Amino acid sequence: MFNWFREKEKDLEFADNLAAFAHACSIGYTPLIGGLVPALVEEEGGLGRDGERTFLISIAGTHGAMKLWSCTLNDSLGHPKGGDFVGFRIVTIASDLPEPANLIGYIACRLERVLVPGKGWAVAQSYTPKNLKPAIRLG
Repeated sequence: MFNWFREKEKDLEFADNLAAFAHACSIGYTPLIGGLVPALVEEEGGLGRDGERTFLISIAGTHGAMKLWSCTLNDSLGHPKGGDFVGFRIVTIASDLPEPANLIGYIACRLERVLVPGKGWAVAQSYTPKNLKPAIRLG
């Protein structure tokens, strides 16, 4: 009835970022606007004129890893480094571009190598600026 006596599922902990990302790829995330998709930072790019930092990342998609260039926002609370396990926040999906270039978003956080059943990946550090207003979804 309320599952009070059911044994609680344990958190899945991974030895390293590669193992956590491999598991995320095996899950097969479907891109959704506003969704947070696990990704692995492949290499660091440059610093943009507005203060954003660019990175080549691999995101966990429906058919495995997909590489794309992304960034942190200009007033970010920090930034990742190569090899970090991060969360890519999808802002919009451009229907006129090929996959994965159609995924427009930013690197929102660094993820722990811990998957909490029923909740998702634990967040280690947020890179999202405090002044960014959350999206309002009606209906």
